Amino acid sequence: MPAHVPAPSTPLPPSTSPTAAQSDEAPRSDEAPQSDETPRPDGGPGAVDGGPLGRERAHLAASRSALRAMREDVQALDIRDVTANWVNAAVLEAQIDERVKALADLAHTPLFFGRLDYLHSAQEGQSFYIGRRHVHDAEGDPMVVDWRAPVSQPFYRASRKDPQDVGLRRRFGYTAGDLTAYEDEHLTDPAEAEQTSKLLQAEIERPRVGPMRDIVATIQPEQDEIVRSGLSGSVCVQGGPGTGKTAVGLHRVAYLLYAHRERLARTGTLVIGPNRSFLHYIEQVLPALGELEVRQATVDDLVAHVEVRGADEAPAAVVKGDARMARVLRRAIRSHVTLPTEPVVVVRGSRRWRIPAYELEEIVRELLDRDIRYGAAREALPQRIAHAVLVRMEQSGEAPDDRVQDAVARNTAVKAAVKAIWPPVEPAKLVLRLLSDATFLAEHAEGVLDAAEQAAILMEKPPRSVRTAKWSAADAVLIDEATDLVRRTHSLGHVVLDEAQDLSPMQYRAVGRRCSTGSATVLGDLAQGTTPWATGSWAQALAHLGKPEAVVEELTAGFRVPREVIAYASRLLPHMSPGLAPVSSVRENPGSLSVDAVAEAADLDAAVLAACAQSLRREGSIGLIAADARIPVLAAALTAAGMPYLSPGEETTAESRLTLVPASLAKGLEYDYVVLDEPSAIVSGEPDERTGLRRLYVTLTRAVSGLAVLHATPLPAQLS
Repeated sequence: MPAHVPAPSTPLPPSTSPTAAQSDEAPRSDEAPQSDETPRPDGGPGAVDGGPLGRERAHLAASRSALRAMREDVQALDIRDVTANWVNAAVLEAQIDERVKALADLAHTPLFFGRLDYLHSAQEGQSFYIGRRHVHDAEGDPMVVDWRAPVSQPFYRASRKDPQDVGLRRRFGYTAGDLTAYEDEHLTDPAEAEQTSKLLQAEIERPRVGPMRDIVATIQPEQDEIVRSGLSGSVCVQGGPGTGKTAVGLHRVAYLLYAHRERLARTGTLVIGPNRSFLHYIEQVLPALGELEVRQATVDDLVAHVEVRGADEAPAAVVKGDARMARVLRRAIRSHVTLPTEPVVVVRGSRRWRIPAYELEEIVRELLDRDIRYGAAREALPQRIAHAVLVRMEQSGEAPDDRVQDAVARNTAVKAAVKAIWPPVEPAKLVLRLLSDATFLAEHAEGVLDAAEQAAILMEKPPRSVRTAKWSAADAVLIDEATDLVRRTHSLGHVVLDEAQDLSPMQYRAVGRRCSTGSATVLGDLAQGTTPWATGSWAQALAHLGKPEAVVEELTAGFRVPREVIAYASRLLPHMSPGLAPVSSVRENPGSLSVDAVAEAADLDAAVLAACAQSLRREGSIGLIAADARIPVLAAALTAAGMPYLSPGEETTAESRLTLVPASLAKGLEYDYVVLDEPSAIVSGEPDERTGLRRLYVTLTRAVSGLAVLHATPLPAQLS
């Protein structure tokens, strides 16, 4: 499939944009590859403006004008006479503002990246331009079709074996927003051999620029199947480095918002990432697709009921994160209920109505047996007692109504009985007592946690109050669990959970509560689990999430990490995740890996800086990744050498393309070139060898174009 570019007299402008770290996902189609192939006659000198390329450029210009007109039409809307009050006017005005933002035309973002010419279907003889959003002309006819529309699906899935009634698939190449090349694929022409798209390959390999970009122009068939799966079912995507799992999850959200917009507008959507740097990194993907209303958060954000100022030792964190803690909390909360021993006497006017203790006990036991939330049962108890009083009133000939029942429920005697039987519970106070009172913990953890586990989670010095306690992140999750036992957590329509392999069972439960009536997209790689409580299997994780029926999909084709690099990193798999299929990279990049020993440890810093300087001579982003303990040393060396550097999550500039990355924060990020400092230090910096090898696996797979490994101490034996 030849790539068509302007004639040599109008060369493609070179890319001069500074580049930055990206996630494991492919970018957007902003730039066409250089090509030495001879253009077709209709793309030659003097024919560019009148040939196919000229016509496509004209359509791009007309589409941009149509989008501008759509935006102006929205801005010109006059809502003064169509709203009943100022509240409706404010809501409508906010909706108009959001619509105006969604119709923004980004100068350096291609409005369309492909074209489909259909043969015999309902679209016979028609051409459809596929882009990030729908654009129509003044008559309402489509000029660009949203990539999520059904008519666009063959752009991603059609092949010569299954052309799906597509005669021609055309891909476009761009430079700085200008259409500069196109490439045709005749799916029904037997004379045209199967070839890899050069524009597609160049787009996948294009250097990273700024935050993570969408992959809408490069979605592969196996990715598209996941993206377009229905809202009603949950999906778990197991994907190794460079397989595009994060981008698949984000594009799935965009697709679901397109296909089920009204429903998700009511119920809401949420993207959950491992940390703030990661969220900052991916935050522009959905807005680039026209979706502005998707909230992003970390698990810590979701459970922020208290200020986290402390940290747990690994043994304590593992126990606190164990799903058995949910049983302990449930027992502790229900222990506050006391079966009544005294009757309730309600005085109304001259009459006294008596509910005996045995009848009150029946009411309480019924509420306990229903196993509803503690707070809901506490709210129901006074109404149940009031109903018992109303039954007696009716038996005596009175005709009370609902207002009388509500008045009885608010009676002083009834309120006093409810307080004694079913007292209010504050979740944070309950968790504090559980973690600071050995007797209370032993009572409710009996048969669930052994003595050593109980001792591991007890606070050494009990704080005076909830405010003064040095809560850990795991404690906040326990408080969230207790809060849900008291009152129901609001559920969203769809939740995307990325880097899920690092969550504890209790964290899975916290996320599951946020989509208990909705669906979830779970993304992760078991081989990259680097916490002491990392997920052992997706079946276990999905059970804790409350989605045991979720379909598990595996992405094994890598599009980002070179074959030589991923093969080297995959040497670790049998030692840390036996049985997990290695990623098979589709990208060959000879010379992308170098592993060099430094004779003297004192010379390591200088060798690392020299490797960084060498990488900076190339186009693209550079990540210097090292064990956390080595970061201060390398930071000082970079400063002394006059080499500016960034921290993870900061955007690059023309002057600063080098990012210094602690190994603990490397997950999910990507760089064109990576310099990896002292692999053995990364392994030894973790509490156990398996976690250390997994951390090393993560750092080895952050490079898109080249990886340079430098070491003064012997490499881990598993890499030999």
